[in-house]
Amino acid sequence: MNGWCLTIAPMALVLSQVACTQAPPPAPPDTRAADEKTIRDMEAQWLANYRAKDADKLVSSYYADDASVLEPGIPMQTGRDAILKLYKEELADPMLAADESIARIEVSRSGDLAYLQGISTETHTDPKTKKPMIEKGKCCRV
Repeated sequence: MNGWCLTIAPMALVLSQVACTQAPPPAPPDTRAADEKTIRDMEAQWLANYRAKDADKLVSSYYADDASVLEPGIPMQTGRDAILKLYKEELADPMLAADESIARIEVSRSGDLAYLQGISTETHTDPKTKKPMIEKGKCCRV
């Protein structure tokens, strides 16, 4: 009887292990191309709202409650209220003009993280000379 238990017990253990092992779940579908298109479309609408000088729509549609905006020469603006104030002041400039081109969009395979890199050109009123001032720069949105 002892020999029988020593033979059957290991086989039963192996069979129970195999029977209880589940196959890994299938990988989620790869939606990176569709996500990239969505980001491109949103960026085009963001720029249209910026050019239309619609600060309320710009902030309410594209910025999270805890978002931050980093622009040259001023402190970082964090939160919708601070960002709205920044854009209302910026968009009030009668010489304001803007253009952006997307250089790169990367979307993670899981779809939970993406970033955009681009080139921007903005025209503002120079506060000292009151003449148009052109600023060229880079942008990054996460």
